[in-house]
Amino acid sequence: MRISQWLTVGAALVTLAVVIAAGALLLQPPLPLITEAKVAHDAITPNADGDDDATQISYRLAREAVVSIYFEDTAGNRFYFRRARTRTRGDYGVLFGGVVEGFTLPGETVHGVVEARLLPDGAYTWTVEAVPPAGEPQRVSGALAIRDGDPALPDLIEFTISPSDFTPNQDGIADRVQINVYLPKPATLSLYLEGPDDERIYIPEREEGRKPGEEGRHVFDYEGGVDQNADPPPDGTYTVIAVAEDDEGQRVTRTGTLTITLGGKPLAEIVAQPVGGSVLYDTAPYDVRYEASAGRPGALVDIPEGVAATVETLTLPAGDMLVFKLTVWNYTKVPLRTSGPPPGTVYQQDQRASTLGWLEESGAWRVGLDCDTAASDYPWRWAIGAPGDLIEMEHEGKTYYYLPSGAQAVVWGAVRLTDISDARNPQECWAGLIHEDVEIATLNNRVDPHWVRLVEQ
Repeated sequence: MRISQWLTVGAALVTLAVVIAAGALLLQPPLPLITEAKVAHDAITPNADGDDDATQISYRLAREAVVSIYFEDTAGNRFYFRRARTRTRGDYGVLFGGVVEGFTLPGETVHGVVEARLLPDGAYTWTVEAVPPAGEPQRVSGALAIRDGDPALPDLIEFTISPSDFTPNQDGIADRVQINVYLPKPATLSLYLEGPDDERIYIPEREEGRKPGEEGRHVFDYEGGVDQNADPPPDGTYTVIAVAEDDEGQRVTRTGTLTITLGGKPLAEIVAQPVGGSVLYDTAPYDVRYEASAGRPGALVDIPEGVAATVETLTLPAGDMLVFKLTVWNYTKVPLRTSGPPPGTVYQQDQRASTLGWLEESGAWRVGLDCDTAASDYPWRWAIGAPGDLIEMEHEGKTYYYLPSGAQAVVWGAVRLTDISDARNPQECWAGLIHEDVEIATLNNRVDPHWVRLVEQ
C-alpha cells in the first residue's frame, strides 16, 4: 500500500513538471536562432583613403550554430566573407572592408592565385546565415552598396626562381638562388620556403634601390644561411611561396619549387699530427724537369719521407727546393670542391698559381704555402688531394673535383727558392688551407711556421 502511495506522488510530480514547462513555452516561446543581425552602413568606399573604407557587421545568436556571411550581386553570384564558422551563443561583430574569398572575373587573366579580393562596385545583398546542429538554417539579409573601390589586384605578374636546383655549400656552383617578383601596384610582399613539415623559412628581400612594397621588380637572394654560418634546410624539395597583399586587403599568391641537394656548411682543417709538426718541411735539389708553365705541366716531385723537419732552421742553397707535406681533413657532411695544380707540382719563386694556368675559383679549396718574402699571400697553391683522393661531379656539362665528406688526403709540393733577401734571411714559411673568395679560417691560417735560410750555391 505504501509503494502505491509513492507511485502516485511521483506521477503527480512528473505531471506538474510537464504543466510548468508547457506554461513556460506559452508565456516565453523559443527565441529565433539569429535574434539580431545588422550592418552599420548601407554603403562603403573601400579604397584605403581612411573614409568609409569599412563597416561593422554584427549579429546575436541564441544558441550554438555554424555561421556564414556572404554577399550576392544583382546577377545572383555569391561571394563568401565568412564560411561555415562554428559559433556559440552570444554577440559577434566583424569589420567588413569589401574583401571576400578570392575569385576571378570572366575573361580575366591573373598570374597568381587570388586568395582574397575586393568586390566590384555595385549593389549587393548581405546575408548572415546560421545552421543549428539539428533543424533548418535561419538567415537575415539586407542591402549594401560598394562605391569607389580600388579593384586593381596586387597580381604577381613575374615570378622566377633561378636556379631551381640549389646546392648551398659554398663550392661556388649553384650556391645561391635568385627569386624575382614583379608587383604592378604597391603591396606588402613576403616570400618563404615551405617544406614537408609545413615550417616556413622566410627569405629577406634585397635592398637595391627599390623600397619594400613599391611597385616594380623585387629581388630575393638566398644562400641557405650558410654565409651566416648557419646550416641550410635539409636536402629536399621545397615550395617557394610569394604573397602580395595591398592596403585594401586583397591577397594574391604564387608558388614554385626549389630543390636543395648537397647542402651544408663546408669545414676542413690541416690535421695536427700526434708526432712532429702539422707540416713536414724538407729540402731537395732542383731539376729542370720540374719546370712548369701555363699549358705545360712539369714533372711532379716525389712525396717527401718522414714526419717532421730534423732541424729548427732549414738551410738550403739558393735554387734548391723547399718541399712540404701535410694532411687535409674534410670533417663535414658535404664534399669540398678543389682546383689544381695537383699535389707534387713545383713552383718557381716568382710564379703563382695563375701563371701555371690555375686561376682563383670562388668556392674552391686549396692548400697554400707562403713565406715572409713572397710577393703576395699564399702565391703557391695546390689541390687538396691527388686525383685518386677526389671524386668527380658534373654540372652543366663541366666536370668538377671534390674531396668526399669525412675523407683525408695527403698534399705535398715544392717551391724553388732563388732570391736571397738580406732583410729577411732566415725567413719564416708556413702553410694554409684556403677557401677561395670565402675565407681562410683562423685555425687554417699560418699553420706550423718554420725558419728557412738561403745560402749562395
